[in-house]
Amino acid sequence: MLPSGCEDCRHLFELVKAPVSAVQDFSVLAGRAIRNVVRQPHYADDIFIQMDLIGVGSLPIVIMTGFFSGAVMAMQMAKALAQYGAVGQTGQVVAITLVRELGPVLTALMVAGRTASGIASELGSMKVTEQIDAMRALGTDPIQKLVTPRLIATCVVLPLLTVIADFLGIFGGFIIAHFVLMLASSQYWSTAWQALTYTDVFFGLLKPFVFAFAIVLVGCHYGLRTTGGTQGVGRATTQAVVVSSVLIFFLTFFITRIYVSL
Repeated sequence: MLPSGCEDCRHLFELVKAPVSAVQDFSVLAGRAIRNVVRQPHYADDIFIQMDLIGVGSLPIVIMTGFFSGAVMAMQMAKALAQYGAVGQTGQVVAITLVRELGPVLTALMVAGRTASGIASELGSMKVTEQIDAMRALGTDPIQKLVTPRLIATCVVLPLLTVIADFLGIFGGFIIAHFVLMLASSQYWSTAWQALTYTDVFFGLLKPFVFAFAIVLVGCHYGLRTTGGTQGVGRATTQAVVVSSVLIFFLTFFITRIYVSL
């Protein structure tokens, strides 16, 4: 029988072992996926297929999210700005808030809910049916074939989806400002345009590029670690969505902190 001190150490080791192992596996996966970007072979067909599935497939939800986010924001901001007689600055507030923060974050969350879950379920199904083991037996690197194309595709399409969401959000704010608040079109668009700087646009596009890494790598990580049959696939899918969403908020806080410091 082990002394109580040794027993406590063993329990502590068991508690720490799982998260440390997960972080280690995630780091190895991320390193190999990024390294494979500059290594042969490049599965161009898979990249374009994933760009279609992730980018074009996410367009409807991104369009709706962006438009109604801008519309709701215009209504809320106009009510607050009316207290100071600054309703004319609605376009400025909507543009800055969408381009800096809400546009990238909401777009990434929508794509994460759709893409991270899809990647985790797809790779998880391949894992439990031993298709990935068969791929290794045939001499194909699963990370090169399955992870890197999804990473490249998402890094390309997520900033583009963010641009679409930002524009439609500003347009949704214009609809409310013009037809509900009775602001002149020139006043809304001039204040929205003049409020944005190159730094705002740069960080507004940097965020979705970084978010793409989090979404794809988290989805692939949980998909490739799936065990336990169909129940394991469902569990991996849920974990991928939750972790990628939390990671998006953490990353946007970190990037915003850098932006504020500059």
